[in-house]
Amino acid sequence: MNSGVLCLNSRVFKGLIEEFNNKNMNGNNKNNNNCKTSGAFLEKKRNVCRIEVPEVENLGVFRETIELMFEEDIIKRLMKIGVYRCIDILEVSAGNMFNRGVSSCLKYLEAVPWTEEEEEKLRSVFARFKFDEATTRDILGRLYLHDSVDSQQNLARQLKLGLSVYEKNQPDLNKEDFYVLFQSCLGLLVNLLDEAAGNSPIEKVTKKERSKPLIERISRQVDNINWLLEILLDRQMAEEFVDMWANQEKLLKLRESASSMVRYELSLVSAILFIAMGTRKLQCRLEARSGLLQAWFGPMLSDFGWLQRCRKGLDIKALEEAMGQVLLTLPLRQQYALFMEWFQCFSRNSSECPNLGKAFQIWWRRSFLRGSETYAIESR
Repeated sequence: MNSGVLCLNSRVFKGLIEEFNNKNMNGNNKNNNNCKTSGAFLEKKRNVCRIEVPEVENLGVFRETIELMFEEDIIKRLMKIGVYRCIDILEVSAGNMFNRGVSSCLKYLEAVPWTEEEEEKLRSVFARFKFDEATTRDILGRLYLHDSVDSQQNLARQLKLGLSVYEKNQPDLNKEDFYVLFQSCLGLLVNLLDEAAGNSPIEKVTKKERSKPLIERISRQVDNINWLLEILLDRQMAEEFVDMWANQEKLLKLRESASSMVRYELSLVSAILFIAMGTRKLQCRLEARSGLLQAWFGPMLSDFGWLQRCRKGLDIKALEEAMGQVLLTLPLRQQYALFMEWFQCFSRNSSECPNLGKAFQIWWRRSFLRGSETYAIESR
């Protein structure tokens, strides 16, 4: 191994190697080439410093963690490894004071959905290690909710009362060029909705364009956006589009007065983003996920009936699962507001609303069953 890389990445290894080198320079180890320090054995043999680490429970995870010290983009590697293994790597990184590894693991874990088994595993790691509060704030917001018992009981009563029935493999893709195209397509889409609302002077629309139905032109722009989005998703370069789509305030305003078919076309874009995030194909920071849900979750609920009837290749079951998974990546307090919005929609017309029951049950257990246990422990 390259001792410089080890020293640069791990405070534990750095301390051991520097201590050994200092002893070697001072001649203190002429008669004793082995020394035990901080749980590791160091041996000088043929000008090589040998570190022997005892009590390694999982050699594969330990090896992967060391290999990550030599990676420039750790998160890209973690995306291939997956959540469960990443939690193991987080634990080894913390034990070896591999701060870059810890930070990368936490960023990746915050950006993706977890299974309940993965959540319990992560909760166990947080119980044994102390991490930087600023780095872990968003993850802790998903793991714990410190609400009072009264507020939980009030919510339970409310719920009971409300219950009722291209060529994608081109090597020279330029991210900036794609986002210029995105801006152009979004601008054209806003203009088309302006035209649909009667806000665009007829002389601004070319004769050739006027010869085509408006919904056809809108559908073509949405197809263009989705095609570009699929390419960037394949190249793992779609994070910025989440922000762009979440910040389409004028588009959302025009959507309110648009026809059902027009609103449905817009929700197709949101559906692709939800599926990409829910299946861990797209990772983005909490602010981006929160902004997307605040802007487009409500429209998705109202347009879901149309999405079921006009699928355009959309996997509805995958969309429902993904929407639930993305909700569960938010802090519990934000999950509460969005699940309540969904619950009201589902109570009114369940057949026209996405089935997020599985995610809702997970949220309920996290918020109330475990929340009550936490409250009881804190009270004692």
